Amino acid sequence: MNFQRGSPRAEPEINLIPFIDVLLVVLIFLMLSTTYSKFTELQVKLPAADAEQQRDYPKEVIVAVSSDGRYMINKTLIEGRGIEVLGAALVEAAKAGKDSVIIISADASATHQAVITVMEAARRHGMTQITFATQSTAQAGAK
Repeated sequence: MNFQRGSPRAEPEINLIPFIDVLLVVLIFLMLSTTYSKFTELQVKLPAADAEQQRDYPKEVIVAVSSDGRYMINKTLIEGRGIEVLGAALVEAAKAGKDSVIIISADASATHQAVITVMEAARRHGMTQITFATQSTAQAGAK
């Protein structure tokens, strides 16, 4: 028999590998569920923005897009909805040529395609300065 005084006791060991495996599975689950929740909670209501008052641009061309896809350039109704017709009207209204600023004032319920048509018509004629007109959130709530 081996009788020793003060023999060292065996310290218990904690195996961390199963713990790490469980934490990685939980982490992956949380990452995936967070990604999917972004798409289900997406609610968009445009256009409204809190910004400064619009400045007067001497070279501006205001393009209004109605909810049913009709266009007005500088308060003149455009007959037709094609890119060619819209581009010709933009060139005619742009007094400063390619340096003109195109301000798109689209109805909140206008289709995305109607706004893209204005942008494409401007791009085809070399007009690259494009901005969007919005209303402040206080004005949007009052209407």
